[in-house]
Amino acid sequence: MDQDTATQAFVDYRELLFSIVYNMSGSVADTEDVLQETWLSWAAADRGQVENPRAYLVRIAVNQALARRASLSRRRETYVGQWLPEPVVTDAIDPVTRAESSSVALLVVLETLSPAERAVFVLHEAFGYPHRDIAEMLGRRPETIRQLAHRAREHVRARRPRYRVDARVQQAVTERFVDAALGGDLQELLRILAPDVTLWTDGGGKGPATSLRPVHGSVAVAKLLVAVAANVPESAVVRYRRVNGDPSALVFTGDSPLAVLVLDLTPDGHRVRGVYSVTNPDKLARIPRDSVP
Repeated sequence: MDQDTATQAFVDYRELLFSIVYNMSGSVADTEDVLQETWLSWAAADRGQVENPRAYLVRIAVNQALARRASLSRRRETYVGQWLPEPVVTDAIDPVTRAESSSVALLVVLETLSPAERAVFVLHEAFGYPHRDIAEMLGRRPETIRQLAHRAREHVRARRPRYRVDARVQQAVTERFVDAALGGDLQELLRILAPDVTLWTDGGGKGPATSLRPVHGSVAVAKLLVAVAANVPESAVVRYRRVNGDPSALVFTGDSPLAVLVLDLTPDGHRVRGVYSVTNPDKLARIPRDSVP
């Protein structure tokens, strides 16, 4: 395999590699670093011995991602406030968002898995890799992979049963929520929020964050949102785009993103059971410029 062919193979599979690694890390910056390391390993490999470039590249990327998990965990231990996944603004068919696999709500749950459990869950549940193939990638016995897959699946199901709210319903509820929140309409917020709603805010010590810990309950969340809205500039503009596959709200002040708001709805789609607000400017730096009003 010559250099041009090798480069094309990497380009062909780059979106797949990005999707897998992003689901394992929740960080675009770290995903890009892993892909750079994967490319360097691929460029230096004896490609004449590689029968399946796709499988080879996925194995390199997955193991590179796992090797970085220790440093990621240490960084998050010292992170100021709550940590949320870095939002990815996507099109409806973007390969990063495979059904629910990359939703912010699910990625938050995946953070509670061990690195090995998360890798197995992502590869098997989101990308359909058989246990035997995953075992070869990770250098584990198939029986061990099946045990990891079972533990991860049960853990995720207990915290987030699978369901999918219609995108048009989520879009309508998101717009209604934003209007009420920015308008300081406490009563409307109480009608929209589920009684057991939770608000997560990620400012990373650099952007505005409403709380260093999750806030629970409709009354507490609604009052906090109204208080925060009082400090949002009147010139702020909202744009609605898909974030990690879900209809979401992007708030701008001037030409800079201030916040990304993603809602998690109840299975019937009638109320909001989770609010995820990312305001850390480092995590908003990759918001595409065509989102700016």
